[in-house]
Amino acid sequence: MVVIAPRIDSRLVAALVRFDNPKLPIAETNRRVGRLAAELGLPKPSYQQVRVVVHDIRRRKRGPGIGELLLDLALRTRSPEEILEILAGTK
Repeated sequence: MVVIAPRIDSRLVAALVRFDNPKLPIAETNRRVGRLAAELGLPKPSYQQVRVVVHDIRRRKRGPGIGELLLDLALRTRSPEEILEILAGTK
């Protein structure tokens, strides 16, 4: 019988943050967290659950959004040159 988890244990979510590498497929991250779940005696999360969490992690890791950059420019917390570097992807 296969045991599945309705929610991912917080330890596995923390592991997903550490294991995630955007250069590798999410399937590899899923395999790694599955091995850890087995070692900890926890139910293995489904691939779909892992996918959702990894996409959320990656979305949060991104740099500031355009709204935040415009606010920083208006408040003068970043220089215009720094904002241009961020938008160009060179910083």
